[in-house]
Amino acid sequence: MTSHSAFDLIFRHALLRSSAAPVDIGVKGGRIAAIEPKLACEGVEIDVGGHLALPGFVDTHIHLDKACLLGRCEHNHGSVSEAIRAVAGMKKDFTVEDIYARGRKVLERAIVNGTTRMRTHVEIDPRIGLRGFEAVKALKRDYAWAIDLSLCVFPQEGLTNDPGSEELLVQALRDGGEVIGGCPYTDTDPNAHLERIFDLAEAFDVDVDLHLDFDLDPSWWHLDEVCRQTERRNYGGRVAIGHATKLSALPPERLKAAVAQLATSGVAVTVLPATDLYLMGRDATHNAPRGLTLAHKLAGDGVLCSVATNNVLNPFTPFGDASLLRMANFYANVAHASVGDFDTCLDLVTDLPARLMNLTDYGIEVGHPADLVVLDTQDSRFAIAELPDILTGFKSGRQTFARQRPTLFRPGL
Repeated sequence: MTSHSAFDLIFRHALLRSSAAPVDIGVKGGRIAAIEPKLACEGVEIDVGGHLALPGFVDTHIHLDKACLLGRCEHNHGSVSEAIRAVAGMKKDFTVEDIYARGRKVLERAIVNGTTRMRTHVEIDPRIGLRGFEAVKALKRDYAWAIDLSLCVFPQEGLTNDPGSEELLVQALRDGGEVIGGCPYTDTDPNAHLERIFDLAEAFDVDVDLHLDFDLDPSWWHLDEVCRQTERRNYGGRVAIGHATKLSALPPERLKAAVAQLATSGVAVTVLPATDLYLMGRDATHNAPRGLTLAHKLAGDGVLCSVATNNVLNPFTPFGDASLLRMANFYANVAHASVGDFDTCLDLVTDLPARLMNLTDYGIEVGHPADLVVLDTQDSRFAIAELPDILTGFKSGRQTFARQRPTLFRPGL
C-alpha cells in the first residue's frame, strides 16, 4: 500500500481485464494518477464493487447522419444499391436540425451503452452539401463531455463521377474533417477514386477509412489497389477498410494470401455484422451465405481488426441500439467464436479499434483520461457471453450516465 497525496476521485475495487484481483484507481485533474490494490489517500470515493471496469467501447464505423430513417421510406430493399438510392432520394431534403436530432438519438444510446470513442462517417456530396457535416460537428461539440467523436468525411455516391464532391470534401477537411473515407465501388473509375482519396489524405495528413466492397463476388476487388496505394505512400497503420465482405467468400488459400497482404501493408479491417448480414446473400434461395468476414481469425493472423455498428434504423440496417457489447456478442454467435475467442471478441470493440483509430491515450493507464464504464459482471472472460448490464460511465473522471439495476419483486416480501 503506497501513500499518496489527495486525489479528486478514487474508484475502489475495480476489476480490470489486466488484473487478477480488483484494484483502486486514483484520479486527479480528470486523468488517472495511480492504479494500485489499496490506495491510502483522501478523495471522493466510488465503490465499483469488484465489477469489471473498461475504458469504454470504441466504435470505428457508424453513420450518425443517416440514422433513424425508419418510416420515411419503404424498407423492402434487397440490395446495397437500392439502399443507397433510397437514402440518396431523401438526403437532398435533410436539414441540419433534422440530422442533428436523429444523430443525437443514436449518440445518446451509444453513450449509455458504454461507448466513449467513436468515428462517424459523414456523407459529403452536392445533394447534401455540408449540412450533414455541420450537424455532426455540432454533435461532436455538444457531447464532448461524454464521448470523443471523430469525423470521417467521404463521398458515398462516387467522386470522379460526381462533379462538385471533391471541392466539398476539401472544404470539409479544411473545416474540421479528421479522416477521409472513400467508396470505390460506387465510382465509375474506382482506381482514380482511390488515387484522389489518398492524394487528399496526404495533402491534409489524415488517416484513410474506406467503404471497400459490398458483395460476395471475389472474382474482382479493389483490395489490391488499396494495399498498393498504402505501401506506395508509406501509409501503413493509417488505412482501414470497412465491410470487406468479399474476404468472407474466399477459399482458404486465397484468404491466406489476402490476410498476408493486409498484414504486410498495414491495412486494418472493420467488420460490420448487422449490415453485412442484413444485405448479403439475399439472392440465394437456400443455404444463404452470410457475408461476415471473420475478424477474430484475421486478428490472430496479424491484421488489425474491429467490429462496429455501421447503420442504425435505416434502409441499410433497420435495427440497432448502438450497443457495441451486443454487436460483439452478435458477431461471436454468427462467427462461430469459441469460448477461447471471447477475449478477442471483446478486444474487437475496445483495444483493437482504439489502435485502428491511432488513439494514443486510450486505456485504463496512469496518465490517460479517466474514462471508465462499469459492467455488471465480475468476470471479464464472460462479458461477451452474458451481455451484462452497463451500470455507469465516467469521462475524464466526471460521471456521464448511470443505469438502475433491475429489481425483482418476490411475492410475500
